[in-house]
Amino acid sequence: MAMLEGMKLYDGGRAPNPRRVQIFMAEKGIDIERVQVDIARLEHKSPEFTKINPMQRLPVLVLDDGTVIAETVAICRYLEAIQPEPPLMGADAKDSAIVEMWQRRVEFGFLMPVAFAFRHQHPGAAALEEQQIPEWAEANRPRAREFMEFLDRELATRRFIAGERFTIADITTYVAYRFLKPGRIPPPEDLANLQRWYGETAARPSTQETVSV
Repeated sequence: MAMLEGMKLYDGGRAPNPRRVQIFMAEKGIDIERVQVDIARLEHKSPEFTKINPMQRLPVLVLDDGTVIAETVAICRYLEAIQPEPPLMGADAKDSAIVEMWQRRVEFGFLMPVAFAFRHQHPGAAALEEQQIPEWAEANRPRAREFMEFLDRELATRRFIAGERFTIADITTYVAYRFLKPGRIPPPEDLANLQRWYGETAARPSTQETVSV
């Protein structure tokens, strides 16, 4: 694992978006000095962190010149640009567009419903929302299941989410899948293609971090 000097990653441990960056870096074989921000203790809402990211969201990458890059995919895109191999966001123009298409599909169609199910009903997430709306959690659980059925049909035709190579789309899908349990969404044991993909992804060294859910 190569350390990229001069940067700091403000990390949020097991939360989904920090996990996506952690796995992305592990796939790249790189590491960055990390500053842990405890979301459960609402440290991301502290005045000190708010000066770094007024949106009060994690993760955040601070470059050696003081530039602040927030938003998970933006951080990953920067890391992809400075270390292109292995390509996790596309190898050429067409491939990049396909990976982006699936990344967005998974983020909006799967990760967000799972996150809503978790944030609006799990007791541990109560402090993260001004008001938990259990009905919104319940409304999103079938949406997550429907998308998993869609993925299962797609994975009958290829090895990974966006093709025959592991990409950021797989990272987002994996992190969402891992949050099914805290989101109180039954695991899709009947979806054989999705189960095959999950087993293979869960066995990758990059997903074996101790901070995984």
